[in-house]
This record gives sequence, structure tokens and C-alpha cells, in this order.
Amino acid sequence: MGKNLFNKVWDLHKVGTLDSGLDQLFIGLHLIHEVTSPQAFAMIKERGLKILYPERTFATVDHIVPTEDQARPFKDTLAEKMMEALENNTKEHGILLYDLKSENQGIVHIIGPELGLTQPGMTIACGDSHTSTHGAFGSIAFGVGTSQIRDILATQTIAISRPKVRLIKIDGSLPPGVYAKDVILRVIKDLGVKGGIGYAYEFGGTGIAQLSMEERMTICNMSIEGGARVGYINPDETTFEYMKGRHFSPLEENYEKAENYWNSIKSDFDADYDDVYSLNAEDLQPMVTWGINPGQSVGIGENMPLLRNLDTDNRETVEQAYKHMGFKEGSPILGQEINVAFIGSCTNGRISDLRVAAEIAKGRKVNPKVRALVVPGSKRVAKQAEAEGLDKIFIEAGFQWRNAGCSMCLAMNSDKLKGREISASSSNRNFIGRQGSPTGRTLLMSPAMVAAAAVTGKVVDSRDLQEV
Repeated sequence: MGKNLFNKVWDLHKVGTLDSGLDQLFIGLHLIHEVTSPQAFAMIKERGLKILYPERTFATVDHIVPTEDQARPFKDTLAEKMMEALENNTKEHGILLYDLKSENQGIVHIIGPELGLTQPGMTIACGDSHTSTHGAFGSIAFGVGTSQIRDILATQTIAISRPKVRLIKIDGSLPPGVYAKDVILRVIKDLGVKGGIGYAYEFGGTGIAQLSMEERMTICNMSIEGGARVGYINPDETTFEYMKGRHFSPLEENYEKAENYWNSIKSDFDADYDDVYSLNAEDLQPMVTWGINPGQSVGIGENMPLLRNLDTDNRETVEQAYKHMGFKEGSPILGQEINVAFIGSCTNGRISDLRVAAEIAKGRKVNPKVRALVVPGSKRVAKQAEAEGLDKIFIEAGFQWRNAGCSMCLAMNSDKLKGREISASSSNRNFIGRQGSPTGRTLLMSPAMVAAAAVTGKVVDSRDLQEV
């Protein structure tokens, strides 16, 4: 029986097994941002420790940065303090920082791949849940807590238990107008938000092989929403082509050697898995969440569930969701009115996401009742979008075109829902209060679906507005 990529990479980076039974794992790449790192640096200082490998840590600013007025000092005094802390800590310890003055600034999980920092066969850690994004390249990427950030800074290792591995097999071709976001929402719906606890998810099959790198990143990004510790995809020619010529990618003369290594860590054809889940991509339709976690979703042509059809374990959460959302059980999601449309985040803030949304926005106008934002995931994404004229399409349609940042995905900045507003969002979480208002409501969907909702003022099937 062969080995899967996860166990190959884990074994290559395992330093040893601790008395606690946890493995000590070497972390090849450490990414930090302004929110979760200040406390870790303070712990390092209190203990009189040094950063062991500062060249393996890279910093950016994304979570709390405003996307409209970025003049310093920020109007939000807490945000300004976080910025100052990151600036001071990275300067003191010789860590490269992509701040607001840098052309490489952006959401941490977007700039890593853009710059070629993210590579196959690596172990990657960041103090952010959606670090699983980087697994799209065939790396093992973890979100970590503050104490683990401290450990990585001091030792370049973390203590962690090895999860099991589940193969998520997606075969067939996605129908026109159906996207990677719909794939992962369907997987989470089927397996549940706790279904991946104790597992790493390997996404494979003919359906995954057909996806672009940006689509693969969307799928791996939301693995964490299904409870998985890690989500990854085996590297292939699509991966290798994407990597070429990026700033931190192997030089041309070393590229063949790098590819040989990357190919060697792929899952073997007879690899062993602890569990297998299969899905036919051709059966998929655009998905929309209706509740308060990413597993509560329906296809655009389906109705919300009836309480009497649910088992006891799920009924309480569904009752809470209906109470918060104000929806009636059994009703369709199609036609639900919205107040806000948000296109962006580390899930769907890349150039391909903006292109798809712009196709729908072009020649149309945002519904007068809707406040619509487009927030590029990085300055590089913004620059490319502007070169293609996408910003003009959005602005002419009535969207606000913003600077790069996390924005309304988590609302640790000035971009927030107000009161009971309901948002069509391309982000990753629909928890109560996630978008800034304790009574606000979030519907997760693909960028195409968000754009369609923005111009119609309600949830519609984006395929009706596309030439598919």
C-alpha cells in the first residue's frame, strides 16, 4: 500500500515525537499579519528569546486595514496600535513586511501564492483559520493559535497530533455557471461542519484536475469550514505552470530539480486513506447558505429544510438559524431580497473571481436598495483588474471599488453590516455577527451569484444572467 501526500510531507518534516504523544513538526514557511502576532512577539520578549529563522517568516497587513481611507494614523485607534506593533516587531527582528506602501500588500493567503512563497511539499503555518488555502499547491498548511506562533518564532516547530486523511473525490466536469465555491459548499453540506474533525482532506478526481489554481485555492480555503485540519490537492502541471517566474519560485535553472521533488511527494496511485467521499461534479448547481454556518446551504433550485425531516442532533442548530435569519422553513432561497453585496476575501478575491463578477455587472446597474463592494484580495489583483478595465465596469454599475484587504469578510475594519441587513457574500463564514452586526445576516455564494444578487436586489440563479 502506497502513501498519500499528507503523510509523505508530514514524515519529511517530523522532528520527533514528544512525551505528550504529539509530533514536533518543522514549519518551512511562517506567515503573519497584524492581528494574531503582537501577543506572540510579546511572549518572545518576555522570555528573552530570539527569532530562530526570521527569513522563514513573512508579514503582511490585511485584517484590520481600512479599504477606503488608508491614511495614517487610522481612525480606529486599536487598528493603528496593531499596525504599529507589527511594524515595530518585524523591524526589530528582521522580518520582511509587506505593508500598505508595498506593491505586494494584500490578504496573507493571496500574496503567498502570488509571490511564489507557497510551494508544493512545504509545511506552512499562519495565525489564521484559512491557512488551509495554501494546500492547493500540495503543501500541508495549518492555521495556528498565538502560543503556536510563539513556538514557531522561537523554534520553527509546533507540537501537533497527526490527523487521519480523507479523500474527497470529485469526478466529472462542472456545469457552466457552477464554480469551485459551489463544490466546497456542497461538500460541507454533505459531510457537515464537524465532519472533518480529526482529518486532513485530500481533494482529487477528474473534476479537481480540471480546475485552475485559483479555483483550487477556493476549495482548500474552506476545508476548515468543514472541520478539517488541512485541505490539499496533489501538485500537477497546472501547479507547476502557475509557479513559474514568481518572485520566490525556484530559478529557471533549478526548476526541473524542483519539479522532480514536487512530483515525488504526490500521493501514490495505491495510497491508503482512512475514508473516501465521492461526488459527481456534473450534478452540482449554484449553492447558497441560508443559515448560520457554512454547512447550512441549498442549491439555488432547492428549498430550505423542514424541521420534521431533520434528526435531533441538527434540529436545534436549524431552529436557531431560522430564528436568527427570519426565514420560514421549507421556503425557497430563490428570490430572497438582499441589502449588501460583498465580493472579495481570501476565498474569492482573486482576479478570476473579479472577472466572472464583472461579466455579470457589465452593462447593468446595482439595484438601488443594495450597497455593493468589490475588494481585491491584493494590490497585485487590483492592478491587474484595473489594467483589464474591471474596476471601471464595477464603478459604472454602481459598485464601490476598494483597496486590498479582508474587508467585510470579518469586519475587523470599517466595512460592516448595519442592523438586520442581509448580505450576499463571496466570503467564507456566515456565523452570527461575522460581518460586523450581531443581528446582521450573511448568505455565502460564488462571486457570480453575488454579482447577480447585487444587480437584481435578490438571490437569483446567476446562470440566467450569463451566456452559459
